Amino acid sequence: MKKLFVLSILLLCTLAASAQNDAISKFFSKYENDDSFTQVVVTARMFGLFANLDAEDPEDQEVIDAVSKVKGLKILTKDNISNGKEMYADAFKMIDSKEYEELMTVKDRENDMKFLIKEKGGTISELLMVLGGEHEFLILSLVGDIDLKQISKLSKSMDIEGFENLEKLDKNN
Repeated sequence: MKKLFVLSILLLCTLAASAQNDAISKFFSKYENDDSFTQVVVTARMFGLFANLDAEDPEDQEVIDAVSKVKGLKILTKDNISNGKEMYADAFKMIDSKEYEELMTVKDRENDMKFLIKEKGGTISELLMVLGGEHEFLILSLVGDIDLKQISKLSKSMDIEGFENLEKLDKNN
């Protein structure tokens, strides 16, 4: 009877964990069949393959160390649109403000961009970037054990749009 009870509890926990959707998963499900969006999903396995590489210089090793702690990357983007700012506002309707803390906002004439983090016990488990402009929209989720300094270096090597703004954050902290 105890085994059945423990098994039931584990099953319920697993179902509860899989029922929780992060903001980008909601967007992915909303737009997954829309061919006008570009979707990118990089799994933990892919990042794990990079972690096995040997680095000759210390800077490359830092990038490899950062990659080894990443569990996943999801990007949903759309260019040449007329409602990017509306989608930006819609994204924030789906983001639970109790789960995420705003880290930085970058606004200019063309785009609004926010970086948010999900932090628990002093560890950043997700970095979320949302960008909305007159003619573009992007939402990006980076999940894992995240060190912003390392992610800033990683972004340089991966050339991810918007991540160059993390350098500003790094200099301020």
